[in-house]
Amino acid sequence: MKSGQRRAWVDIDLGALQRNALAIAARAGVPLLPMVKADAYGLGAIAVARALEPTNPWGYGVATVEEGAELREAGITRRIIVFTPLAAEDFRDAGTLSLTPALSHADRIQAWANGGRAWHLAIDTGMSRAGVRWDRVDALHDTLLAFPPEGAFTHFHSADRANGSLEVQESRFRAAVATLPHRPTVLHTENGAAIEHRGRSPWDIARPGIFLYGVGCGGGLVPEPVVHLRGRVVDIRSLSDGETVSYLASYRAVGERRIATLSIGYADGLRRALSNRGSAIVHGVIAPIAGIVTMDMTMIDVTDVPSCNVGDVATLIGRAGGLALDVGAVAHTADISPYELLTGLRGRLHREYGAAE
Repeated sequence: MKSGQRRAWVDIDLGALQRNALAIAARAGVPLLPMVKADAYGLGAIAVARALEPTNPWGYGVATVEEGAELREAGITRRIIVFTPLAAEDFRDAGTLSLTPALSHADRIQAWANGGRAWHLAIDTGMSRAGVRWDRVDALHDTLLAFPPEGAFTHFHSADRANGSLEVQESRFRAAVATLPHRPTVLHTENGAAIEHRGRSPWDIARPGIFLYGVGCGGGLVPEPVVHLRGRVVDIRSLSDGETVSYLASYRAVGERRIATLSIGYADGLRRALSNRGSAIVHGVIAPIAGIVTMDMTMIDVTDVPSCNVGDVATLIGRAGGLALDVGAVAHTADISPYELLTGLRGRLHREYGAAE
C-alpha cells in the first residue's frame, strides 16, 4: 500500500540517523556500539543496523538472543553484545549465533567461556540492576584469571543530570577494573547522554541509544529528528457550543468548533495520556487533541485550519509545515520518557524509510 493510502504510519529518516551516529562518534572520539535493542527503539532493528553499517560501528547492542538472531539472519556480521543476563539454557543459541553475552556470575562465566568464547564482564556501579558489584569484583579473581573477558562495562543511571553521580560511578568502575587480573581489550561506560555532556571518551567504545533516534538531553550536541508519526484525517464534523467529544465527554466545545478524526489511536502507540493535552500539525497549524485518545481513532480541533479535509495528513510526532513536535516534547506532555514513547509505537504502524546517505 502506498503512503498516500495509509491510515497511519511512521516516517523514519535514515539519513538523519546516520548523521546523528557520525556526530556523536566524532564527539566521543571512539568507535560506537549502537544500541538497537527493542527493535531499535521501535524503528526497526534490521533497517537501522543496515543504515548504520556505513558508519563502521564496532558492533551492536541488543537485549535478547532473539534480537541478536534477527540481526544475524539479516546478514549483520559485526559483534553483537546481549546486555540482559542470559539464562544457561540460552547459551546454546547464543553460541550458534556468535553472540557475546554480558556475564557476572562465576558458574555462567565458566559454562560460557570454557570453549574460549568472547564475553563482557558486567560491573554494577550503582544501577543495582545486573552485574557484579564494583566492590566485589575481586571475588571473581580466579574465574577471571582462567577465563579473561574481552570487555568490561558499567551503566550510568543518571548521565543526563549534572549531579555528580556519573563521576562517582566512573570512579567505582576504575577501581573495579584495577582489580582485574588483566585489562580487558574493550572497556565501555557511556551512553549518548554521557558523551553529550563531557565530550571525548576516556574508554574504548561508546554505547549511544536514543540520541541516534533523534532525542538529545540538552548537552550541547543536538541530534536531527528521525521519527515522524503521521495519521490521516478520515472524518470531519462541526460541533455546536456545549457538544462533547470522545469517551467521558471530557472535551466540551466552547462556541462552534470543527473536529477532525484521525485514523490513529493508542493501539498504534499514540499515548492515551495525550488526551486533551497533545497536538498535531495540520497544514502548518498546531491543532490540539480534543477529548480522550481512543484505541483506533483520535480527534483534533481544526477550527483554525479551515483548509483541513478528509484525506489530509496530521503529524503527531516530528516535523511538518515548518513546525515540530519533537519526541522529547511529546513525551513530556504525556508525562512519560521518550524511550517509552518510541518503543511504544506499535507493529500495525507501517514504517516508511527515507533513503540513507
